[in-house]
Amino acid sequence: MKSSAVHPWSVGDVAARFDLPTNVLRHWETVGLLRPVRDPAGRRKYGEDEVVRIAVIQRSKAAGMSLEQIGVLLDDGSAGRHQVLQAHLDDLDRRMDEMRRSREMTEHAMGCRSHDIATCPRFRAGVADVLARFEGPHLTERA
Repeated sequence: MKSSAVHPWSVGDVAARFDLPTNVLRHWETVGLLRPVRDPAGRRKYGEDEVVRIAVIQRSKAAGMSLEQIGVLLDDGSAGRHQVLQAHLDDLDRRMDEMRRSREMTEHAMGCRSHDIATCPRFRAGVADVLARFEGPHLTERA
């Protein structure tokens, strides 16, 4: 077993530093994302490698990855890593495009003189792609 100097942090220490409940770390262990060593009393001990993995998990979750995707990312033997990462990049591009559109719409709304923003033709044009899901031209004609 590795020495406690290499694995100095308990599950409580790590959870507090990352502002996570301890059960989240235990769950990530259960699904195979973390593998902390155990001390002679069976307590989890986290070292630098585990702490880095937790940071990767947090950043990946913030970017919208599922735990399953993160598992593939962290699995050095996974043959599907590139496919999972490409799918995630494609999803990020789609979401970034949506965020860009939302930002443009919000910026327009801030400067628009219309009292009811939904009646502003330029503002309405910002949601034309969403309105296109409804049949008939009557919703998008005004834009």
